[in-house]
Amino acid sequence: MRILVTGGTGFIGEALIPALLDKGHSVTVLSRQASPSTIAGVTYIQQLEEITESIDVVINLAGASLAGKRWNTAYKDEIISSRVALTRSLGEYFSAAEQRPSIWLNASAIGYYGPREDEELSEDSSSGHGFSAKLCRDWEASAVEAAGDARVCLLRLGVVLDEGGGAYAQMAQPFKMGVANWLGDGKQWLSWVHRDDVVSAFCFALENDQLDGPVNVTAPEPVSSRGFCFAMRKVHRTLVAIPMPGFVMRAMVGEMADELLLTGQRVLPAALMSVGFSFSCPSIDDALLQIEGER
Repeated sequence: MRILVTGGTGFIGEALIPALLDKGHSVTVLSRQASPSTIAGVTYIQQLEEITESIDVVINLAGASLAGKRWNTAYKDEIISSRVALTRSLGEYFSAAEQRPSIWLNASAIGYYGPREDEELSEDSSSGHGFSAKLCRDWEASAVEAAGDARVCLLRLGVVLDEGGGAYAQMAQPFKMGVANWLGDGKQWLSWVHRDDVVSAFCFALENDQLDGPVNVTAPEPVSSRGFCFAMRKVHRTLVAIPMPGFVMRAMVGEMADELLLTGQRVLPAALMSVGFSFSCPSIDDALLQIEGER
């Protein structure tokens, strides 16, 4: 199949594209930047009008990082536009195309659920409150509208862990310096997922029409912030363990602290598990062993 990937040069896209190629698909990457490399089977474009073949599948990963900058009005507008406005522009383009994509895989995030303390959350759980929750609702709604009659999967990603980028680089930094820490009281849930399983989940959703609508892409064993700290101490030699107080986090990153760091969600991948998806890293110990290797 011919697949259009937006955000294909990002942390997830750079791992997903080789997997799609291995499965025999051809890939067109929509990127604001010029082609970063030449890969057989991949075409890089900067505008939708450069598409020269019918697109069978859209994989929409594009979006400015929520943790890229301190949140202010301008950066929030950039976050929204890079997701909602872009998705709407995709819908407008394909509504005028001779052939519309039959499958639409749209990234979203577990921020959809908002802060929920110890409540176990599945795809049937209601949306929460706050900027992240509203962003995810609007993004998902724009994807459903843009996709038209296509099968749509809304893949709500947890915190994606792997070496070479993403959240893990920042999360691991103090441990590599010998300091074990957790955020706030450490009781908030961290619903995480290894990047390999994210790639597998997208490929699985592409090939399995049993999946339709919201799909939580999180490992089946979420951990607390303290639980993550405990697991990290198994793979990093640390000299001291101290919390990062909430007031320090709020001073450092503002509103983002209460939305993304000091609160969390206990999200379970009910839809994936119900159709037989198997995680390569179901536990945080599995994931850290994959990332850091045996020590």
